[in-house]
Amino acid sequence: MTSTRFFAAVLGLALSPLAVAQTSTSPEPKLSAAECEVWARELGFARSVAEHDGDAFAGFIAEGAVFGAKRPNPRRGRDAVVAAWSGLVAGKELRLSWYPAMVAIGGEADVASSSGPALYEDLSPGTKQRFLLGAFQSIWHRDADGAWRVLFDDGIEPQPASEAEVAAFRAGRRESCSRG
Repeated sequence: MTSTRFFAAVLGLALSPLAVAQTSTSPEPKLSAAECEVWARELGFARSVAEHDGDAFAGFIAEGAVFGAKRPNPRRGRDAVVAAWSGLVAGKELRLSWYPAMVAIGGEADVASSSGPALYEDLSPGTKQRFLLGAFQSIWHRDADGAWRVLFDDGIEPQPASEAEVAAFRAGRRESCSRG
């Protein structure tokens, strides 16, 4: 599969670089304790991909998850999502990293939205555009066992990123959230 098709087929995570730029210059959000739990889960979810840990990755996905929900043929169910993402988790053709910039819980205490920037690195030898930058949005649900898991995940293809944008992405990562 070509890198371009790989990006399009696997990713349900990106918005536009403009959204990333806005996210990285926004004031630090003040979050509730529950929102900070989701923040930590989002970081753990990203770490499962960075560490190529398919079992950990699967543990972050809700049984009834839908990835690519706005697409004509979304991936439905944990098994389908895990299968579709297996190449991405393996990290041999494409390296994906992301982190939350905002988490919000509304009137339903068991549903949360998480969003932030995402960086895609094409590992193909001789690639002309090594980095692409986008953003993600995930909808999390607190399952009966108390763990937050991704229920919905979607976005559009990322856009080419400059070295300065890649550096800004890397500098913007925060390992903890600020409680309000």
